[in-house]
Amino acid sequence: MFGNLEKKTGVKMDDVMKLAQSLQNANFQDEKTVRQVIQKVSKLAGKPVSKKKEDKLVKAIVSGNIPSDMSSIEKMLKK
Repeated sequence: MFGNLEKKTGVKMDDVMKLAQSLQNANFQDEKTVRQVIQKVSKLAGKPVSKKKEDKLVKAIVSGNIPSDMSSIEKMLKK
């Protein structure tokens, strides 16, 4: 299963696990922490995140207004 995910995404499961471990005690009410997480995920996925999108994500996460489904997240990022 993980092998297929690695092939599909190009992201090593070891890297995903390390990221997950680093997030376990992260303070998602802290803007600096949230920005660091977004940058780590962006780098890991090889997908750049514009400053505008990063700002929208940070605002949503810090304020607790995180959509529960992917379509809502996609709509938020397209605005």
